[in-house]
Amino acid sequence: MTALHGVRFAFGTLTVLPVRVTRWDRDAARTGMLCAPLAGLVVGLCAAALGCLLLLLGSGPLLAAVATAAVPAVLTRGLHLDGLADTADGLGSGKPAEDALRIMKQSDVGPFGVITLLFVLLAQVAALSALYGRSWALGACAAALSAVTARLALTLASRTGVPAARPEGLGAAVAESVPAGLAFAVAALVTGCAAGAGALTGAYGAPHAALAVLAGLAAAQVLLRHCVRRFGGVTGDVFGALAETAGTAALLVLTVGHRLAP
Repeated sequence: MTALHGVRFAFGTLTVLPVRVTRWDRDAARTGMLCAPLAGLVVGLCAAALGCLLLLLGSGPLLAAVATAAVPAVLTRGLHLDGLADTADGLGSGKPAEDALRIMKQSDVGPFGVITLLFVLLAQVAALSALYGRSWALGACAAALSAVTARLALTLASRTGVPAARPEGLGAAVAESVPAGLAFAVAALVTGCAAGAGALTGAYGAPHAALAVLAGLAAAQVLLRHCVRRFGGVTGDVFGALAETAGTAALLVLTVGHRLAP
């Protein structure tokens, strides 16, 4: 039953899918964050399905890429994008932790947030368009892998040793809920599965997929360390920023990798 509660927690907090969270305790949070990549897989497959449908209808790779990038935003009510913008405003303010956290809680989006959102979304659409232009399979796999990597970054950010910046909110609910060893084991498992799926796209698909996941996680870890140093820990907004950073970095590596492959 703990596994079921964890799956409910993952889908109920990380998506808008009609899943009712029946438990909000540390056990459910731990299992839920371990199941975060599963929620990402569902989101990514939905995004890939819409992109491929548009390609089938003759839309072209650019429109398919825009639709693919829009699906995760819709399925999360823009939660991760909002967290990215708020985190950018907090970091860009250059203010002490308490003031920066107060800026992040404000409902408006500042100039740092707007600029960050613009470039991140442009990067996502450009990468997906390039991959869809090569083949529908590459674009679809990239959409799924990006979404999984984004949520896997949240699993690692929930590990022990990464404190919460505030005593309340989603960040506090999941911070340090996952044993570090277990978090890295899940990361290794997901990377291996990604490599297996990537092998279906060609001879170089497996290493490209694995490298994309690892690069996405590395980018998220760099941001995580910076946020912990600046804010004293993680918040719900930081989790959103980590997800978008990891997913975008994975897409960029897939695009460059496939461009370089013979």
